[in-house]
Amino acid sequence: MASKPVPDIKCQANGENTPGGGSGSGRSGRYQSESESDGGPTAKSLARLCSRDEEERTAALEELSQEVLVGLGLARLSKQTLLHLLRLSTSCPLQEVRERATELLRTAQEHGVEVPRALASGPSAFIPAKEMLKEGPNQDVLIESFLSLGRVDHVTMVMALHPAYLSCFLRTQHALLELDGPLPRHWRHYIALMAAARHHCSYLVQQHSTGFLEAGGEESWLSGLEHAPTKLHSLQTLNKLLAHRPWLITQQHIQELVCPGADPRWSLAELIHAVVLMAHAHSLSSFVWGCGLNPEPDHIGGYTFQPPSPSHLPRSPHSPAHEDGRQELVDGAMEVEVLMKRMVELQQQQEEECTQEEMVTRFERERSESIPTAVVRGAPPDLVLCLVEEPEFRYEDFAPRGEQAPPTMRAQDYSWEDHGFSLVNRLLPDMGQLLDEKFQVVSNLTYHRMAMHEGVDTHTLRKALWNYIHCLYGIRYDDYDYGSVNVLLERSLKVYVKTMACHPEQTTARVYHAFWRHFRHSEKVHANLIVMEARLQAALLYTLRAITHYMR
Repeated sequence: MASKPVPDIKCQANGENTPGGGSGSGRSGRYQSESESDGGPTAKSLARLCSRDEEERTAALEELSQEVLVGLGLARLSKQTLLHLLRLSTSCPLQEVRERATELLRTAQEHGVEVPRALASGPSAFIPAKEMLKEGPNQDVLIESFLSLGRVDHVTMVMALHPAYLSCFLRTQHALLELDGPLPRHWRHYIALMAAARHHCSYLVQQHSTGFLEAGGEESWLSGLEHAPTKLHSLQTLNKLLAHRPWLITQQHIQELVCPGADPRWSLAELIHAVVLMAHAHSLSSFVWGCGLNPEPDHIGGYTFQPPSPSHLPRSPHSPAHEDGRQELVDGAMEVEVLMKRMVELQQQQEEECTQEEMVTRFERERSESIPTAVVRGAPPDLVLCLVEEPEFRYEDFAPRGEQAPPTMRAQDYSWEDHGFSLVNRLLPDMGQLLDEKFQVVSNLTYHRMAMHEGVDTHTLRKALWNYIHCLYGIRYDDYDYGSVNVLLERSLKVYVKTMACHPEQTTARVYHAFWRHFRHSEKVHANLIVMEARLQAALLYTLRAITHYMR
């Protein structure tokens, strides 16, 4: 199920999904027209770089080289051409393309052209680049992604640590943004960037700004929500609730958007498409922040035209940096042994039954535990802030002291398997199937290893992570003993998981490095994927339940 190839998506020049374009409002369409008239790369030569025919790629490289050299001769090489070469030189998985782009940038510099350089040495501020850019199965999926999509972004590079999952993710995202559906393509990108802005995720805002413009969107919409159509603006309440407190979504919210008297009125098919887009962008924002993704080399913040200063090394926005100490390694190894022992003991105790009352008590104890999240960041950049209404509206714990907690959602009363899947598939054909496959793959993903141990059954640990996220979102499974969560998830892991799931913009390198100190980075990314998908499913369940109640 998870090994299908990435869809063969027609490559469009200058990157159908090119983030940012280095412009702040994603004006890649403008740069593209400049580059095609200034002796820079044409759409045709760039598209041919994605050919599956090696000879055609070689010819395209020669054509690209000639066009860049002509541009140099005319002294009319555009900024976008240079950024495109920078991106190819840093992230193209095809060695010959990467080396030629590097060579062309060097030639341009020798001709006196100020060339950009990437500010980061890899996709993540938390994970060493060598962990992701090595040869092997991961490289194959990156090459397939480049040939299909025309670029390999940082999300893809990090997810490629788990190729089976990445394949599902790319299929789902492609269907959401590109395939036939009730919403026009530029609206889809705008809804996604509205959602990403709730978590101050400028990475995704820049990415979808470019997709929005390339799909024919009006540039003025990117300067503020007030410039977008009223119908899109009417999603704001649902957007903020989905992002921060989905348990507050009721059938009344649905009715205000879809009932015959609503102005403007959403159809149920349009609304479900918008809801899945928003939930997808919210959870992907968690992944972007949780893995410390650096801006793309052609994003704002991802490149500079200034030469490097020997006395100043650029610090990541995800600082503080982490330094491993010998004592930390010893402590980390001990933590692994303790966790292994607890997992074995839990598996042995599973035959012991406890009362339903005790199960509920353990859930409530877990749900109400005080887990502080990380430091609050400064204000987001203007390109994000102008797309957010009520920025002060954030996640709040279920039961602040002295207040009545909202009712728990029992998974037995409304679940993805029994209710949500069929509703999504009915209103947005095939999307339920794509989401279900993604949930299944991430839940069952295992390499039967943990840190330095091989042949490990990690099922109990993966289930504890998934159910802890749903617990944070107020969803309880009657047949699950929440005492397992406290046994398996140590406090530093809970701090990371809660921060990433509820306040992702507050995730820092210190929080990332504090948990599972002896584990591989790929294992931490695996945990990140579980959190992302569990969060996505939880948010969808509350909205789908409200839609179901409206439809009755």
